[in-house]
Amino acid sequence: MNKTVRGTFGVAAAYVCWGVLTIFWNLLSEVNSVYVLSQRIIWSMVFMGLFMALTGRWKEIAPVFRNHRQLLTCFICGILITINWGVYIFAVSSGHVLDASLGYFIEPVLVGAIGLFVFRERPSKLELLTFLFALIGVVYMIVRSGTIPALALLISGSFAIYGAVKKNLSLSPYTSLFMETLCMTPFALLFALWADNAGMGSIGVLHGAEFLLLPACGIITSIPLLLFNIGVKEIPYYISGILMYINPTLQFLMGLFYFHEELNRNKLVAFCFIWFGIIFTIIDHLRQIQPRKRGNS
Repeated sequence: MNKTVRGTFGVAAAYVCWGVLTIFWNLLSEVNSVYVLSQRIIWSMVFMGLFMALTGRWKEIAPVFRNHRQLLTCFICGILITINWGVYIFAVSSGHVLDASLGYFIEPVLVGAIGLFVFRERPSKLELLTFLFALIGVVYMIVRSGTIPALALLISGSFAIYGAVKKNLSLSPYTSLFMETLCMTPFALLFALWADNAGMGSIGVLHGAEFLLLPACGIITSIPLLLFNIGVKEIPYYISGILMYINPTLQFLMGLFYFHEELNRNKLVAFCFIWFGIIFTIIDHLRQIQPRKRGNS
C-alpha cells in the first residue's frame, strides 16, 4: 500500500468516525451537556498526555511554557475548541443533529472566507461559487424561517476561527491538542466537581459500565484526530478537501434516518443550495488531479 492510498484511508477513516460519533454522544444525552464537555476535555488531555509520553514527544511540552505567545495561543485555541465541542454535544443531545451537519457543511466556506479576507489568499472561481451558493442557502433559511441557525453558525464559526488562530502556531498537532486541553482542564475539573456535588453530574444518571463512557470521551475524540493528522501528511491537500464532506454528509444521514429529525422545507432548500455549491469545489479539486496524473504518466 503506497503513501497516498494509506493516507487517504487514514483521513477518510477520521471523517467517517466524526460523522458517526453522533451515536456515541447520544448515549450521554441524559447527562448535563456541560458536564459531558468537561469530561471530554479532561480525558482528551489524559489520552493525549499518554500518547505524548509513549511516543517520546513529552520533551515538546516544556518549551511551550517558556514561550508566552505560544501558551496564550494554545489558551485561545482551547477556548475555541471548547465552544465547538460543547455546542456540538448540546446539538446532538437536544435533537439537533441536522443543525450540526449544516454547521460542518458551512465550515469549509467560512475557512475560505477567512483565508480570503484575513490571510489574503486567492480562492479559485469555482471555490467562490461554492461560497456564493452556501451564502444564498443560509440567507434563504434565515429569511424564510425568521430565525438564525445559531447552533450551525457557532459550530462552523468556532472551528473556522480555531483553524485560523492555529495557522501560525509552530507546534505539532499532537502537542497543540494536548496543550489546548491542558489549558482548559482546570476549568473542566472545577465544573465537574461542582456538578457532582450539586447533583448535576453523572451520579444517578449513569450506572455500572456506563461510567466507562466518560473516559471513552477522550479516546473517541483523540483517535480520529490522530488518524487525520497522520494521514493528511501523506496525501495532497486537495484530496483532503474532497474527503472533508464525508463528515457532514454522514451527520446529515444520521440525523435524518437514525434520529428521525424533521427536515423542513426551508432547511432542505438551504441544504440543496449548499450541496450544489460544493459540487464546484469538488470539480476544482478533481481538476488538480489531472495535471498530476499526466505528469506521472
